[in-house]
Amino acid sequence: MKQKVAVVTGGTSGMGLGVAKMLVSKGYYVFATYVGPDFTEQIDNFEAIKTDQTKREDVYSFIKYVKSKTSHLDCLHCNAGMSIRKSFTDYTDKDWDDMMEVAVNSHYIMCREFFPIIPAGSRILFTGSQMGIQPHGMVLAYGVTKSAVHALCKNLVKEFEGTGTTVNTIVPGFVETPWQIEKPEEIKQNIYKKTAIHRFASIDEIVDAFRFCIDNPFVNGSLIEVNGGYNYK
Repeated sequence: MKQKVAVVTGGTSGMGLGVAKMLVSKGYYVFATYVGPDFTEQIDNFEAIKTDQTKREDVYSFIKYVKSKTSHLDCLHCNAGMSIRKSFTDYTDKDWDDMMEVAVNSHYIMCREFFPIIPAGSRILFTGSQMGIQPHGMVLAYGVTKSAVHALCKNLVKEFEGTGTTVNTIVPGFVETPWQIEKPEEIKQNIYKKTAIHRFASIDEIVDAFRFCIDNPFVNGSLIEVNGGYNYK
């Protein structure tokens, strides 16, 4: 492909879809991973490939497919995550392993396997989380996976040193995704009270933060919190 190419994991809903559409508007061809019901929305220069990132064979199959279609990858957005709300004493080994596999291991594998085809001046993006910075009840494992994502971002900077390729993480607070909107009203009101702007972020507001990381070549190794002034206390 002559046009720029991007991969967005978890790219058919919420923030991932928002970033994917933004990249398409910038002229990229986007390959997106997803799980769940078939994705039927028609978007030019966008291809959704069903990929269960808890399964290594699916991850490697996706990588192989993308490499069969392009000799370069100009943007990799590691967005997919998985959250299971339980007390930390109730997590099973599989719960823990699946969450780590989706958010951390599969993305490390993609960074490693796509590395040879990432040209100078490319963009590596991660979706972090406020829960990887401040503790929250019932989501310990999710918070740990996002802390690991933050660390992966910071350490990858050295691997791309001198290439002009930047690696950054946007750390959202609470965002108007379907998962958050469906929370009970009492829980949402409690979140609003802890957010200085007293609302969730819109998806577009988070996408704008990712756009900033793409457009500014000097932003590198940053964890950019976009949380409306959220304070856990």
